Amino acid sequence: MWEPYKKGFKAFLQLEKSLSDNSVEAYGRDLEKLTQFLLQNGLEKNPAALELADLQQFVHWVAELGMTPTSQARIISGIRAFYKYCSIEQIVNNDPTVLLEAPKLKRALPDVLSFSEIETIINQIDLSKPEGGRNKAILETMYSCGLRVSEVINLKLSQLYFDAGFIRVVGKGDKERLVPIGTAAIKYIHIYCNDIRVHMPIKKGQEDFLFLNRRGSKLSRVMIFLMLKDLVKKAGITKNISPHTFRHSFATHLVEGGADLRAVQEMLGHESITTTEIYTHLDRDFLRDTLQRFHPAFKT
Repeated sequence: MWEPYKKGFKAFLQLEKSLSDNSVEAYGRDLEKLTQFLLQNGLEKNPAALELADLQQFVHWVAELGMTPTSQARIISGIRAFYKYCSIEQIVNNDPTVLLEAPKLKRALPDVLSFSEIETIINQIDLSKPEGGRNKAILETMYSCGLRVSEVINLKLSQLYFDAGFIRVVGKGDKERLVPIGTAAIKYIHIYCNDIRVHMPIKKGQEDFLFLNRRGSKLSRVMIFLMLKDLVKKAGITKNISPHTFRHSFATHLVEGGADLRAVQEMLGHESITTTEIYTHLDRDFLRDTLQRFHPAFKT
């Protein structure tokens, strides 16, 4: 009964929303959960026949499966997106998800690295090894441009516009954006390309990828995670660090320096300013320092 709706929703996400394959699959799994619930509970209803009470039962059923509040919220978000599609396509007259409540999530602030900590991590790289020069260029680029892991491993030579001081980045949903790149990152990319990459055997079809492994192919996400984990350990930093921490630190440092939030949103490639606000929180010390410097009640 639900197969035509699932196919239509998938086509909508791919063609209208231009989402990546991973995102489309995630939404598909959310919808699969709903149809699984309907089947188990003998509810032979199409999307237009489902009511808020049915979806509230579904939310309760998902919670009983032992899923975390984050996973529950993710599934509910997927069902909301499906009903948004149904409304656009006039499959339903009323959207039953409007009053559907998701579990309240505690938003933990991720760790942020200071500029000196980032320098300490990068200084752990052994530049006597060929991969050392490459890794330095990778981390300098990630911090300079606030790139996602997927964006840095897919960065191509044809996307570098160093004369203009920009790189062209392909982000989520294949959306492109131009991002300024700092002089340090440009310097170390030049060193990597001229002194290391030029001597490597490059696999056919991989010629345009900037960062390559020793076999001449583009890098994997896992390689970046492992490389950074090793450097953080050597630096003696105990914070919970991942490649995304570099992106988050890039955004936080910009906001702390007084950058306009819309400009940061553009550089990060966020569709919504709300996402940028989440990723560019200001740490408590910075807030306290701002109050002490500018609020009359805090001035002595």
